[in-house]
Amino acid sequence: MLQYHEVIKEALAYAVELELIRDNPADKVNPISGEVRILFTDFLLEWLEMIKHNVEMTTYASYAVTIKSCIIPYFKEYKLTLKDVTPKHIQDYYQYELNEKGLSACTVIHRHANIRKALQYAYKVGLIAFNPADRIERPKTAKFVGSIYDANELETLFAVVKNKPIELAVILGTFYGLRRSEIVGLKWDAIDFGKKTLTIKHTVTEVRVDGKAIIVEKDRTKTKSSHRTLPLVEPFEKLLRRLKAEQERDQKVCGKDYCREHLGYIYVNELGERIKPGYITQNFSLTLKNHGLKKIRFQDLRHSCASLLYANGVSLKEIQEWLGHSDISTTSNIYTHLDFSSKVASANAIIGVYPS
Repeated sequence: MLQYHEVIKEALAYAVELELIRDNPADKVNPISGEVRILFTDFLLEWLEMIKHNVEMTTYASYAVTIKSCIIPYFKEYKLTLKDVTPKHIQDYYQYELNEKGLSACTVIHRHANIRKALQYAYKVGLIAFNPADRIERPKTAKFVGSIYDANELETLFAVVKNKPIELAVILGTFYGLRRSEIVGLKWDAIDFGKKTLTIKHTVTEVRVDGKAIIVEKDRTKTKSSHRTLPLVEPFEKLLRRLKAEQERDQKVCGKDYCREHLGYIYVNELGERIKPGYITQNFSLTLKNHGLKKIRFQDLRHSCASLLYANGVSLKEIQEWLGHSDISTTSNIYTHLDFSSKVASANAIIGVYPS
């Protein structure tokens, strides 16, 4: 019923846009009678099915894994109807995740976002009188402190990955601060050897929907600001030209066995198969372990990039544009604590007036 109602509502909204009707009558209709006792867990599944074709696949996959694997298993045993769910039920669930499961406050806040969004729809169509998720205390998150590599550690890392399959990912993650999806999605048509530029405009991500891995390709980036053009520096240009020559050689060697599906992509193996996002994470971790290097996440190379930029006097605005953040507050909140030299400079500036 919820799905039927949403389809009818969208169709009538279009009629309003065309001025065929003045108001959308579906806005005033409760799709489910107040007497129907729908379980909260069943409602969540219905809501998931309803939004499946209205949101990005990556967004749906995130909702689905959280709701099906975490939220529903907890609430299922309580057999609460949608109308029976109170703020305390939701608050108790968050405390369970924090105290019993040991999840971070950030993860629980993501769960809260899922629950609130679903219940907001229930409120919108009149299934509940108010959204109970609006009346809870969200856990407070600790300020992010990432583990990064300094210049010396990065120099060691570069030597370790030299001429290895993971080298391209490490270079792009460290120097350009690219996200994993941007690295895998980098194509040859994004490289302008004449103008010495590379443009981040295509992404490739891997999501799991109902246990099945799905590759999602997008001709756009995470946000509008993530679409950016960066200078092609000489060392990276040499690496790209080497990779291009290797691909041409592999095509000749493999002949008809060479994969033609991903010819436009830069990051492929000897058979022309595109490198999967998961390979980068797994191989990077294994490389650090095998060479006794400090353990960091692949994402921390992006943080290392920002830290080095900041330490060398690059402004937050410039770092924001380099990394493709949509909001400078994101850049400020994550990275300003990473460099201590600015605080030392401030201390030296005032020490002259300190009593001897």
